[in-house]
Amino acid sequence: MTDSAFVTGTGAARAAEASSQEPSAAAGRFAEAALDAHKRRGLQLAVRARWIALPIVAVFIVFLNPVWSVLYYHGLLALLCLNGWFISRVGKVGRSRLELFLIFLDLAVMTGALVVPNPFDARDMPAAMHYRFDNFQYFFIILAAGTMAYSWRTVIAIGIWTATMWLSALGLVWWFSSPVPGLTEAVAVALGFEPELAEFFDPNSFVVKLRVQEALVFVLVAVTLGFSVRRFNGLLRSNASLERERANLSRYFSPNVVEQLSQNDEPLKQVRSENVAVLFIDIVGFTSLSVAMNPHDVIDLLREFHGRMEREVFRHHGTLDKYLGDGLMATFGTPVAGAQDATNALACAQAMQASLAKWNTERARRGLPEVRAGIGIHYGEALLGDIGANRLEYAVLGMAVNIASRLEKLTRPLAARIAVSEALADQVKAEQIGLDLLAGSTRHPDQEVRGLDQPMTVLAWT
Repeated sequence: MTDSAFVTGTGAARAAEASSQEPSAAAGRFAEAALDAHKRRGLQLAVRARWIALPIVAVFIVFLNPVWSVLYYHGLLALLCLNGWFISRVGKVGRSRLELFLIFLDLAVMTGALVVPNPFDARDMPAAMHYRFDNFQYFFIILAAGTMAYSWRTVIAIGIWTATMWLSALGLVWWFSSPVPGLTEAVAVALGFEPELAEFFDPNSFVVKLRVQEALVFVLVAVTLGFSVRRFNGLLRSNASLERERANLSRYFSPNVVEQLSQNDEPLKQVRSENVAVLFIDIVGFTSLSVAMNPHDVIDLLREFHGRMEREVFRHHGTLDKYLGDGLMATFGTPVAGAQDATNALACAQAMQASLAKWNTERARRGLPEVRAGIGIHYGEALLGDIGANRLEYAVLGMAVNIASRLEKLTRPLAARIAVSEALADQVKAEQIGLDLLAGSTRHPDQEVRGLDQPMTVLAWT
């Protein structure tokens, strides 16, 4: 590590830099994942809604028409339930021809069930009467379920397809069916004084105006719901962007700090001085350790080491500032100062060494060499704020950073695992929370630290 590394800031800015290089691509991936998750949950809900609603319809039509021939409609309802399950299996974000075909099949089955006479019903009824039972309203069940899972274009397409099928079926039935003789004449005799009333009550009349009204209202409702779905998807994409930002923050800050940042209206770019605890950790003898290893094994070792150390930083409410090759820098008290920052930093260092000991036990079982690390911690005043011009980086600057790094290097001549400044120890005592953490340390007065005019007292754990 070089001195120039000491003043580089918290890694949250690196997330911003990385994301700024490809912002639209990253946001697109998160939005796509969010939409995909939303659609899959929506399809599951739509299937459940269908499996609840259609059995209710099945019971209700028995109440309306308590004859054995109604089982024909039960079979069609079962087919719709099965088709809904197939749709849930093939549904995905984006275009899916198979999904659109199954939705189209849904509407075709519904249209046929409502328009084509029941082949098992022995009653002779005018074909026009099938349009008089207000069965068109059942299409709204399919439309409502569709808003849970489909895109806004698909919802509107459902409305247009339904209206087209309904009116096309009307035209076919009107063309091929034959009116039952005598009914129209009988109604005309009874209601001849009011022609419009006679037409409405004529069993052979399709009342075309009402059929067109049904289709038109359905399309208008579908378009309205479609744009509601579009608006919801926009909110979902916006929320996905926020989740992406939180995910980037969580790579550098502990979860509780991320929560505070997400609720904090104060901009991070405000430059201020703050007392913080700075921790450096570095693998001892990394060069000699890695020289006999192939590059892939070196990367695996660093990933495992960084992952274990990072977990301890976050577990102790610290901020990951950056990785430094075979080490890392963490701060405690940034971006939001806490009541026990020094205690958290010392507890983190001891937890890091405990994690290393456990890891070395596992490595020993596999015949791998021991990994040792030195840790240095200092508590003091640092300058916090953004640096840079076009690309900003949230930085922690000052001698506190330099001293912590040099304390980490001091662990070699002291043959210590952890070395902390007396200022850090005094702050731990002042916080009165982790006094037991200072047990087992050895005082080393008059230690020369490069960059300081006066020697300092160092506490070390071997």
